[in-house]
Amino acid sequence: MTPEVTLALIVFLPVAFILFFRINAALVFLSLCLGYILMQFVAPDANSFFELFNAKIPENNDQSSDIVKLVLLLLPAVLTSIFMIRTVIGTAKQFLNVLPALGVGLLGALLVVPLLPPGLSHNIVDSELWDQLLKAQNLIVGASALSCLLVLWVQRPKTGEGKHGKKHKA
Repeated sequence: MTPEVTLALIVFLPVAFILFFRINAALVFLSLCLGYILMQFVAPDANSFFELFNAKIPENNDQSSDIVKLVLLLLPAVLTSIFMIRTVIGTAKQFLNVLPALGVGLLGALLVVPLLPPGLSHNIVDSELWDQLLKAQNLIVGASALSCLLVLWVQRPKTGEGKHGKKHKA
């Protein structure tokens, strides 16, 4: 499989999954951001913790460290996706969900590719498409974050309305 096809799958599989199962992509994007923070701050301690129980893992084993980082990165987004299945109801909300879903796919690719096994990662990183993605990473993160905030603000319930309509004054 060519690096471009692999990268396209990494980007568009989460997008298709989110849109097909009508998952709130804004919350998945925010969960992916949380996973990145966990990966940055918890991964070193998690690696030390696992080394206590498994003496076979060398202290500087980059591959096992990358696996821990991948789990910490993706676990919040995967759990959010599972808990948020069928939470986007209505055609207008599904249409609004497209931009944050693309943000999830693109940001996910930017964060996941460097953690993939060396052969696969190296093939993708050496491609022209990856260079274009890296050049656009600030735009991807900024536009995705803004679109997620807008979607969350638009989906906010109206004040004074519950499930049964407007409240009646007593």
